[in-house]
Amino acid sequence: MTKKNSPDIGHNKKSFLNSPVEHIDIKSFDARKIIEGMSKMSFTSRDTAKAAGIYNEMLADKDCSIFLTLAGSTSAAGCMNLYADLVKNNMVDAIVATGASIIDMDFFEALGFKHYQGSQFQNDTELRDNYIDRIYDTYIDEDELQMCDKIIGEIADSLEPKSYTSREFIHEMGKYLKKNSKKKNSLIEVAYDNNLPIFCPAFTDSSAGFGLVMHQEKNPKKHITIDSIREFRELTEIKIKSKGSGLFMIGGGVPKNFIQDTVICAELLGKDVEMHKYAVQITVADSRDGACSSSTLKEASSWGKVDITKEQMVFAEATSVLPLIASDAYHRENWKNRKKRNFSQLFKS
Repeated sequence: MTKKNSPDIGHNKKSFLNSPVEHIDIKSFDARKIIEGMSKMSFTSRDTAKAAGIYNEMLADKDCSIFLTLAGSTSAAGCMNLYADLVKNNMVDAIVATGASIIDMDFFEALGFKHYQGSQFQNDTELRDNYIDRIYDTYIDEDELQMCDKIIGEIADSLEPKSYTSREFIHEMGKYLKKNSKKKNSLIEVAYDNNLPIFCPAFTDSSAGFGLVMHQEKNPKKHITIDSIREFRELTEIKIKSKGSGLFMIGGGVPKNFIQDTVICAELLGKDVEMHKYAVQITVADSRDGACSSSTLKEASSWGKVDITKEQMVFAEATSVLPLIASDAYHRENWKNRKKRNFSQLFKS
């Protein structure tokens, strides 16, 4: 059924979209005592405390460049401001994310739209009748999401027709938001202000894809393209320029593998680089299926990607433990002594 031929669309829309998700503020509470208490417990609590300890070691290591990877829907679920705070306070140096995290969630809210609390038990046919998309217990207005698609197309229309990496295109999105954002403090805009690059290796698997398809349809002979090969080289260049590196990974998927593979890529280019010295991953994936998302960090060591000395897997839904780890790190203040990397400036012509 399409929107056009459904007589009931919009019937209950406002009643569904009446409780916006509020994003947690890691500065407003001090999780240090909670993390310290969890370190004396067992199971996931102790794993979480160990992960917090490793993240603090990354922040304290002056030679460590920290890569944040984002997969899944934590931005829609209330962690959007958390990620922006990590950037503003120099707690990460580069980001590798899914297109959905950056476009469908962060850019979407920067345009003034919202995600809404809903229910995983709601009848999905009724949601579809009202043009509402569901992410577990969270709702999105499909009409607003399509407006986001169209704005991506308009940004593409405004650019010189040539190839861009996702990092370059997201930089242009940051420039757009400086003039047009309805909500300040988006991750894209904060990263733009802080010379911090954002990479989306599967960029078109999101609203960006719809917008760019519309752009190419409108401009069949002169249009932009996304160069994922040059993007991989750019991210590898950051790894080469870093004396040491640490990974703070939320979820798994393409972002996890993309950043880990920079070690191998650098070696194939004849560069002498170390494995990622520190690594933390928060995931709910089961390691028994052999997938990248669930593969343990010890397994990554067998590929020459991650050193096993300072690594910790946390098997938990990220919104339940990430705010504690981030708040603990913020209040321990190791970030205050870090040198800002400004990695975006590496690629200025």
